[in-house]
Amino acid sequence: MDVKDTVVKRFNELCAQKNISINELANLSGVTPSTAYSMMDKSRRDVSIRTIKKFCDGLEITLGEFFSTEYFDSLEQEII
Repeated sequence: MDVKDTVVKRFNELCAQKNISINELANLSGVTPSTAYSMMDKSRRDVSIRTIKKFCDGLEITLGEFFSTEYFDSLEQEII
C-alpha cells in the first residue's frame, strides 16, 4: 500500500467511526464534495497536506492523531 492509499484508508476508517459519509466530511471541512471524492479516486495520485489538514479539522482531530497509526508506521521506505 502506498501513501495515498493509506491516507484514503485512514479517512474511510475515521468516517466510519463517526458514522459520516465522505460528502458529510467535505461539508464539515469547508471543502467541496468534488475535492473529497477526488481524493478518494484511485486514478488521482496526489493529495495535499493542506487538504488533509482541512479534513482533520472537520473531524476535530490533529494531524498527529491522523498520522499516528500502524498504517503509516508500516509504510515501506520509498527511497531506494
